[in-house]
Amino acid sequence: MTDKVKPWDAALVRTWLDRRCEASRLDQAAADRRGYDARDDFDKAAAEEWACRALQSANCTNDQAAFAARLKELIGQDEYPLTGLNDEVRFERHVRTYLRKLAKMTKANEGFEKTLRHQ
Repeated sequence: MTDKVKPWDAALVRTWLDRRCEASRLDQAAADRRGYDARDDFDKAAAEEWACRALQSANCTNDQAAFAARLKELIGQDEYPLTGLNDEVRFERHVRTYLRKLAKMTKANEGFEKTLRHQ
């Protein structure tokens, strides 16, 4: 059997980014309420929000190749500026991990249909 290639759905990607951004803000608030022990969870959620915001503001979601190029550009960045973090090194590691996850999703054009809060 041959697999049909799904066309790139820019609206679905933008919706996914919006929902992940909202979910990451809720995760940050929950981690903040849990206190000192949830510092890593806070940084992880902040990294997800940073990545989603960086991709939302870029006008690259209309084309799969442009979106992949923007992801590659972001992964290659040296620093990811954000204030209010617990550990900047851990935050940057989480940003790169999340961007690599998005790059895999973009390459396969899969996963953007999962818009529930918990994934």
